[in-house]
Amino acid sequence: MHNRTIPMRPSPYPSLNPPPASAGMTGVWQAFKRAAVSQCHPAMLFAVLLPFLIALVGAMLLLWFCWTPLTDWLRDEASRWSVVNNVDEWLVTVGLFSLKVYLVPVVAAAILLPVSGILGLAIAAIFVMPLVLRHVGQREYAAVGKQGKFGTAVSVWNALWVSLAFALGWLLTLPLWLVPPMAVLLSVFWWAFAFSRMMRIDAIVEHASPEERRILLRRNNVGFWVVGLICSLINLLPPAWVFLPVFSALVFAHYGLDALQRLRQEKVIEMARFPNVS
Repeated sequence: MHNRTIPMRPSPYPSLNPPPASAGMTGVWQAFKRAAVSQCHPAMLFAVLLPFLIALVGAMLLLWFCWTPLTDWLRDEASRWSVVNNVDEWLVTVGLFSLKVYLVPVVAAAILLPVSGILGLAIAAIFVMPLVLRHVGQREYAAVGKQGKFGTAVSVWNALWVSLAFALGWLLTLPLWLVPPMAVLLSVFWWAFAFSRMMRIDAIVEHASPEERRILLRRNNVGFWVVGLICSLINLLPPAWVFLPVFSALVFAHYGLDALQRLRQEKVIEMARFPNVS
């Protein structure tokens, strides 16, 4: 006799068919697709102005107050580096250009512009994300109740430590930019870190309980990093700086709330399977 494998039939009751543990790459694509639709809403188009204007004003203030002291300090430091002096002398000798003339402004811009960018992202995380959550929550995730605690405090603390870690990491790895293609790779990595670490907390802090938050971050860590990586790649295009803080908030909101919805569906299923287990 031959053993026959009887295929398992799905339960006729939808509530007893468990959803997948995480959405995977399909969930990432779905989050970006939903965010593109949400971004076209007038309220979200208006929300683009806040982080952009703050980042723009921050960049102007940094350039006004910090450009001259920073470039003077960099020029003094560069004059002490024998490698820079030797390369500069060789370039001038062969009739090309002075390395110091171009190196100092480029390094100064590489320091100041990311500072204004992370400021805009932090503003989006703290002040714009609640608007984003209210917008998408009422329309697409109305069934996902709010069970978060100390949301504002958690959001502010998360924005502070991520901004500080980003700034320190960016400055400490800046010398590696001289080694091709580390300039692009490091920029992508640090912005992926900033997007994923900052936005993923704010996307779920209002709705998820502390226990749910820990489960979601552990289960969907790769997905959040993929979303951050894609946002970081988009960030390489300067025109994207205008809308990316709000658009990234929309993507993380859709991805995080969808993951939370899946998690709570699993809890309902477990309760239905084991009704007597407290």
